[in-house]
Amino acid sequence: MTEKFYYDNKIVRNFAIATIVWGIIGMTIGLFIALQLVNPDVNLGSQYTTFGRIRPLHTNAVIFAFVGNAIFMGVYYSLQRLLKARMFSDALSQVHFWGWQLIIVATVITLPLGLTTSHEYAEMEWPIDIAITVIWVVFGWNMFGTIIKRREKHMYVAIWFYIATFVTVAVLHIVNSFQMPISAFKSYYLYAGVQDALVQWWYGHNAVAFFLTTPYLGMMYYFLPKMANRPIYSYKLSILHFWSLIFIYIWAGPHHLLYTSLPGWAQSLGVAFSVMLIAPSWGGMINGLLTLRGAWDKVRDDAILKFMVVGLTAYGMATFEGPMLAFKQINAIAHYTDWIVAHVHVGALGWNGFLTFAILYWLIPRIYKTELYSKKLANFHFWIGTLGILFYAIPLYFAGFTQGMMWKEFTPEGVLKYPNFLETVIQIIPMYMLRAFGGLLYLIGVIVMTYNIIKTAKAGKLVADEAAESLPLPAKFEAVGTDRRWHRVIERKPMVFMVLSLIVILIGGMIEMMPTFTIKSNIPTISSVKPYTALELHGRNVYIREGCVNCHSQMIRPFRSETERYGEYSKAGEFVYDHPHLWGSKRTGPDLQREGGKYSNAWHFNHMVDPQTMSPGSIMPPYEWLSTQTLDTTTTIASINAMRSLGVPYEDGYEHQANQDLDEQAKAIAADLQKNNIKVKSDKEIIALIAYLQRLGTDIKAN
Repeated sequence: MTEKFYYDNKIVRNFAIATIVWGIIGMTIGLFIALQLVNPDVNLGSQYTTFGRIRPLHTNAVIFAFVGNAIFMGVYYSLQRLLKARMFSDALSQVHFWGWQLIIVATVITLPLGLTTSHEYAEMEWPIDIAITVIWVVFGWNMFGTIIKRREKHMYVAIWFYIATFVTVAVLHIVNSFQMPISAFKSYYLYAGVQDALVQWWYGHNAVAFFLTTPYLGMMYYFLPKMANRPIYSYKLSILHFWSLIFIYIWAGPHHLLYTSLPGWAQSLGVAFSVMLIAPSWGGMINGLLTLRGAWDKVRDDAILKFMVVGLTAYGMATFEGPMLAFKQINAIAHYTDWIVAHVHVGALGWNGFLTFAILYWLIPRIYKTELYSKKLANFHFWIGTLGILFYAIPLYFAGFTQGMMWKEFTPEGVLKYPNFLETVIQIIPMYMLRAFGGLLYLIGVIVMTYNIIKTAKAGKLVADEAAESLPLPAKFEAVGTDRRWHRVIERKPMVFMVLSLIVILIGGMIEMMPTFTIKSNIPTISSVKPYTALELHGRNVYIREGCVNCHSQMIRPFRSETERYGEYSKAGEFVYDHPHLWGSKRTGPDLQREGGKYSNAWHFNHMVDPQTMSPGSIMPPYEWLSTQTLDTTTTIASINAMRSLGVPYEDGYEHQANQDLDEQAKAIAADLQKNNIKVKSDKEIIALIAYLQRLGTDIKAN
């Protein structure tokens, strides 16, 4: 006898609304920072709206607010129908929804305030990290509770990807979030230098893999066959795609650190597995596109399927380009340039954005029991969105090629043709203008979609509890049937499936990271490298707060073009006391690893207060507030104690005289500035930042 039950569409609706609202907010912030790179006046002269502080707000808003809510929308809708069961707990669903929104709001508040860890895609401070962990557990509890009480014997392929997403994101987040708090809003990572860089990009790359990719592949496997009214092309290809993807992906993080101070064996592993990653990635794309075989006439007339096709194509392009960028010859040109920004946005705008739009257009009319308000507006959105991607990505690819080649070009006499970094910045500003225009087109499309969906919802009525019925699952369903193929067996055992997924993703991470943490010779020390003084440590905190790492790297690669421009290439031992590392991933400004002693204190002061006076044409915003804000030294003792417990060799008792040493060093810098007719008190933040900048790279001397 069949059992009657009700799907929870209200939670799906809530996540859909959040997806749209946060999508508009995140993309508007993206347009805002794109314009800041065209004209620094768009920074608005406020410390809370500078590019350095707002850029991580954009990335987190798009990844965790827009994409995150879209994932939960798609998972909550598809999971119930695939399992023939209502979500395990309505209360857990509500806690999940509101908890996630509060996390986003906390991020929106704290990042502009400069409360940041500096880890890319994980800038939130430790209290928010704890909240993310709690809410993620709530999500997993609700998901696995639903799986256990299901009425379907086998777990469909989409659910495999949902399980892998939950398990892997949990591991990534926990490992990447090991921090030592010194206050409610400040912490230091347990890892330092090379170790910290490896962990951060193991997390950063796999956040793309297991937050921006695997859940969307799961949704693709559910929604695309529904939209096309056709079965998925190949079940066997689905199996191969899933297990090879989650095994290989986890190894590829080190390709973000090629030619850096990371040990060569780790770089080589990253390259090898990145190249292998093409096969499973394209396996998923092919499985999706071939599902539409024989339905191309329908694709031509259906905007929803057009979004899916372009989204899958963008996924294929991005997952081909990623492994190509892992080749050292290509990476040598592309890394630190806007080429990487273009690559990332092909995936984000095309794959994540377009699949989200398709799902919204398909799902909203169904839970409101009505028709889409306007297919013409949906088609308009598709075309203006596609144009937006093209206007965004193509100019940035051109900018990236331009940067990479200009940085490396020598004259016939053997000297750098463009020794002034600013020459490359000025050259690509027209491309930044086109990028901003592309972002505007894309945002207009999202606003049009929002209008279309609001009109659709108003034309119908939400079916909050959608009636359904199904046969109950037999008590001993593992023994039902004669199919004994290994994968058919584990598809019936969700906890076994979860454990196997966990083992598969842990292999790569453990093999890559454990030697770096356990074998001392992998991170050689340099006797001349000493801990930062108390003033320099505070200056480093200011550097982190202002988001300087978003525009400046601290990693000189062993290329003649870089050593000629910046100085001696970076050594692993130079970063052993850096909690966190600040190697950076983009050079909008020059590398600062050898900045110490290159310019006078007066130059640094004037450059921070009004960059254009020292570097005409610079797009760096002014930081006048640093010369008026008093440095907070109340955390000095906690900072020194935390660093000592993390292995930084400060002498016992130094924390009690640290502020006295800080005061003496600050007064010396202020006195030097006074000689250049610059009057600033020694207790201001700019003094600490100058001290830090003047320290960079001075512990070792070039031969």
